[in-house]
Amino acid sequence: MTSKTSVAPSLAHDNERGQGRPPMRQAAVPGRKAQTVKRAIRGYVFILPALLFYGLFELWPIIQTVWYSFYNWNGIDESTFIGLGNYIRVFTDSELLGSIGHAFYLIIFFSVIPVCLGLIVAALIKDVRSQVGKGVAQVCLFLPRIIPGAAAGVAWTWMLADTGTVNQILQGLGLGGITRSWLGEQSTALPAVGVIGCWLQLGFCIVLLLSGIGAIDQSLYEAASLDGAGWWRQLFSITIPGLRGQIGVCFTMTIVAALASFDVVFMSTQGGPGTSTMVPGVMVYRLAFQQNRVGLASALAVVLMALVLLVVGPLQRLVEGKKER
Repeated sequence: MTSKTSVAPSLAHDNERGQGRPPMRQAAVPGRKAQTVKRAIRGYVFILPALLFYGLFELWPIIQTVWYSFYNWNGIDESTFIGLGNYIRVFTDSELLGSIGHAFYLIIFFSVIPVCLGLIVAALIKDVRSQVGKGVAQVCLFLPRIIPGAAAGVAWTWMLADTGTVNQILQGLGLGGITRSWLGEQSTALPAVGVIGCWLQLGFCIVLLLSGIGAIDQSLYEAASLDGAGWWRQLFSITIPGLRGQIGVCFTMTIVAALASFDVVFMSTQGGPGTSTMVPGVMVYRLAFQQNRVGLASALAVVLMALVLLVVGPLQRLVEGKKER
């Protein structure tokens, strides 16, 4: 009897304590929410300077450029709203359309050749057994990427001149008959600019693709060799499928460099001779700062931005889709 009576009060006491627990748990939930809100606010405070910097120096200039593209403005006097007049001019003026065509032509030299050649060179470096040799090759091939485009344009202007290094080498090889002013003739100026761009982009593609090759399971190459697969078969069956992500990055970066090229062209030819090497970047500079046609320059810049998005966007989706598969 005493045990039953002693248990009953304890159960009642436990029930009373149990009835008090839910309010304590309910009170703890708002506390956790408050901590979550504090952490979120703290995170936004830390990234606020970066957001302000991005908005001030990236988003706001883009908005201003789009705004100016609808006006006829010389940069000083009062502007006049002309609607889509500047955009119509971009797509009807032969010089402006020609500059866009030149930019797409440069994709061959800035993007296609460096990526394809980079794949072959990276696959060859992979087979080098000496780690020192691999390191030296990577450093030497990546050096052009470190050089600013403006400096590369000046250096190659000297090398491609009438008495430059390229013509001297050709004469030494007995090919003096094909020497010329490579950047001074309309037929060779744009391909010569493309060669400069290829030289700048090749090292980046090689190093990026070589890092991707290092992540591929090497046992696949060993198994392929045992099955009798040659070097080219391994390249197309193992290396290229394993480098889809890196190849997509290479194409994205190099295509943007081709379409938005400015420093190399400006320092080497300034768009000449005539307009044979004129690209949108140089044309925007000439319209805005030499001819004081800010509205038309802004419209061309917006069109260039749209073209970059139209080319790079589907490419990124294609690469991501292949990754998921």
